[in-house]
Amino acid sequence: MTLPEKIFNAGVVGAGGGAFPTHIKAKSEVEFVIANGAECEPLIHKDFEIMLNFPNEIIEGMLLMMEQTKAKKGIFGIKGKNTAAIEAIQNAIDERDANIEMCVLGDFYPSGDEYELVYEATKRLIPPHGIPLDVGCLVNNVETFYNIYQAEKKEPVLKKFICVTGLVKKPSSFFVEVGTSFKDVLEIAGGTTTNDFGIFISGLLMGTLTFDLNEVVTKATAGLIVLPRNHYLIDRMNRSYDDMNRIGKSACDQCTYCTEFCPRYLLGYDVQPHKVMRTLEFTTSGKEYWNQFADLCCSCGLCSLYACPEDLYPREACDQSKVQMRNDGYKYEQQKPVKVHPVKEGRRVPLKQLMKKLNVEKYESKTPFKEISFEPKVVRIKLKQHAGAPAVPKVKLNQLVEKGQIIAAPKEGNLGANIHSSVSGKISDITEDYIEIKR
Repeated sequence: MTLPEKIFNAGVVGAGGGAFPTHIKAKSEVEFVIANGAECEPLIHKDFEIMLNFPNEIIEGMLLMMEQTKAKKGIFGIKGKNTAAIEAIQNAIDERDANIEMCVLGDFYPSGDEYELVYEATKRLIPPHGIPLDVGCLVNNVETFYNIYQAEKKEPVLKKFICVTGLVKKPSSFFVEVGTSFKDVLEIAGGTTTNDFGIFISGLLMGTLTFDLNEVVTKATAGLIVLPRNHYLIDRMNRSYDDMNRIGKSACDQCTYCTEFCPRYLLGYDVQPHKVMRTLEFTTSGKEYWNQFADLCCSCGLCSLYACPEDLYPREACDQSKVQMRNDGYKYEQQKPVKVHPVKEGRRVPLKQLMKKLNVEKYESKTPFKEISFEPKVVRIKLKQHAGAPAVPKVKLNQLVEKGQIIAAPKEGNLGANIHSSVSGKISDITEDYIEIKR
């Protein structure tokens, strides 16, 4: 059995958030395989912890992918501040005399963005609307390489490595079964220190906000950040698009700061959030023209949460514009060549400065890895926890299943990934969105 087949059978997808089915990447040929250990979201430290505690598995997975894709070299992207993780990874590289070099990154946001990382590691610029493969690079999150190593041993993805932090009694990182409820996850972290809170899933800037403790861990969940219900960020994210647009229409003075700090704009892509904000002023004309400047936006959130002096919502305006353009069947083709802005280095956003702006400095804490013995009584495993189409159930109501058994798979010809039962038990519910299993 080939490595791509093992990866497909194991249900491996991008563990950093994108959740792209990894077996597709494994079928390519590239010059560089790049490990993304940048972890640029504030407060989240799960990549640091998995690199510190499982460096050998990560490097073995990386070497497997390098051999499979015939890569000439591996490059490991990691922030210079994470000295303990650098030492652990470097030792694992040296023990194998592997053709992998370190790309030491500054503590900036968003250093983990694929476009940023590929440029820092290779000085190559991905074409507009392109992917790393277009410039001979394959990028995977460090946890994905861990899962590739497990897939080589025919071990499917049953658990997710996550970080739980913020207003919890025991901030920590650990493996938990896919499909575990947030209620159970918070209990593993000792419970919350407040009764009135919101949960950011996978990040403050690019993550989502929920108040629903019945939501569950997926293969792409990076972690949970618990903040007080009255925190500034929760108030912002809990507003409706109508309110965001109304505020933007009345207050945006076209200062251009959102564009000047945009990481994609500084790399040379034609992303101009301030022009997208102009669409809020338009009624019967102009939207189609100005919306085009959102098409290459990566939704990192810097424009809204850092750059805008009036605390407006340019990222959200870009998100809406991209949806509108997709619905209209429009795709913007950048005419000018991609060329790095001459002041790019001077406009980097230090993570500490970003955390200060977001008012989350006091929630920063270590989240050490811990072995846990927790076993959820019920798991709710989502059918769409990967890029592509939802998986199709392969089980029936009340059927008994074994841990590791495939319970859903992509339809023939569709992009997707296998989904396995993370526990042994009985199928208690099947819907369009999930399969529930009681242990």
